[in-house]
Amino acid sequence: MKRSEINQIIREGEAFVRQHGFALPPFAHWSPEDWKAKGPEAREIAEHGLGWDVTDFGLGEYQNKGVLLFTLRNGALENLRSLKGKTYCEKILVCGVDQLVLHHYHKSKTEDIINRGGGVLEIVLHWADEQGQFSDREVKVSCDGLERSVPAGGAVLLQPGESITLEPFQYHQFRALEKPVLVGEVSTVNDDAHDNFFLEPVGRFPQVEEDEPPYRLLITDYGSYYRYSQSPQTGY
Repeated sequence: MKRSEINQIIREGEAFVRQHGFALPPFAHWSPEDWKAKGPEAREIAEHGLGWDVTDFGLGEYQNKGVLLFTLRNGALENLRSLKGKTYCEKILVCGVDQLVLHHYHKSKTEDIINRGGGVLEIVLHWADEQGQFSDREVKVSCDGLERSVPAGGAVLLQPGESITLEPFQYHQFRALEKPVLVGEVSTVNDDAHDNFFLEPVGRFPQVEEDEPPYRLLITDYGSYYRYSQSPQTGY
């Protein structure tokens, strides 16, 4: 993806988030120059992969297959092992109309996907079989505490305010219908480097063509701008 495209996506995403009355934390608005001036107090943001994240899954079709994300908080795998500290993660996503977040599942993460405003969010569900392919099993999920069942490949439609809980090994693909959707995600610790399993081989993070300076840093940019950056959770 070109940096100019990423910059525009983030600008439009910031406006969409504001439109829905969701306030992002201060570090969402830091410039690259701000990051260069930060000291060790900002290590958690960099090392835990907090911040802006744009992906086209390496396919070069962002408007059709992609998503804008912002990670507000995230613990580490050690927190899960010790049951101390942040054992959770929270994200906000901007999903365009008919823009697919491709079929994938997680082996460790349990997550709630929440429609925080906009249009209707369609989530297509399958179980993963032992080979990581689609199973023909019926899929049972919890939607705001109510059990729902759909056949393999069936869809759950979330109106604004509604949510779904997705367990490990449940394939999910989602998109906004008719109007863009502000999507919330609350989960156990997020590990993008090792706990995303896509149905088709795709990339998680884009290759960036630097045709203009960054407007906001992506989580994969921290190592180039923040001198205290170590291995972020995009790659542990």
